[in-house]
Amino acid sequence: MTQPTDIRRERDARPRLLDLFCCAGGAAAGYAAAGFDVVGVDIRPRPHYPFTFVQADALDFLADLIATGEIGRFAFVHTSPPCQAGCALTVGTNQSRGWGRSHVDLVPATRRLLEASGLPYVIEQPNGKAEIRKDLTLCGEMFGLGVLRHRNFELGRWSVEQPAHQPHRGRVRGWRHGRYHDGPYVAAYGNGGGKPSVPELQTAMGITWTDVREELTEAIPPAYSQWIGAQYLTQARTEVAA
Repeated sequence: MTQPTDIRRERDARPRLLDLFCCAGGAAAGYAAAGFDVVGVDIRPRPHYPFTFVQADALDFLADLIATGEIGRFAFVHTSPPCQAGCALTVGTNQSRGWGRSHVDLVPATRRLLEASGLPYVIEQPNGKAEIRKDLTLCGEMFGLGVLRHRNFELGRWSVEQPAHQPHRGRVRGWRHGRYHDGPYVAAYGNGGGKPSVPELQTAMGITWTDVREELTEAIPPAYSQWIGAQYLTQARTEVAA
């Protein structure tokens, strides 16, 4: 089985992380802050991605790394497969408006390849119907952010204790069912209904390197992945020291 980058041999080196379905790099920035060198892969051009970027089909790219043994250059894999198939917001909106648009669920295929890689990994998804284990759930209030943005994470080949979920300080600002609500959080999705400006969204998410609304609304806050990355590296280095 392919082994991760040799932390034992290179204790002072930054281990390399593969960021699949990377979008504009919300997760990547957090992992970099935690101590990883990050390589992102996305099928679309991502000119704002702040680290090494490869434009390719993420699953084809991963399969090729496994087949060639090049996966051994990496220590960890983060994946954020497109979430429209399972996102509660998308599913509910489509049903209520009769849009009927179907979305392919890439989570099973992603998991199969991640298991074949032999590496520790993360699969990230929003609340909804996506078939992932909810080994970890993070919320913006845990990190003092201006968004709630609950996200679930399936952890493969490693684990971490779930931190306490902090009580919300109020509502998400915007219109709901014809009524406007104020609150300390902004809605990191869509355009209408009292949604935040791009600068407000950048501040709330902790993302400054892109001003493209679509990229901001698809991202996870870097604080989430910084916490995850730090937890993994602490465990890995503790095991080495032992």
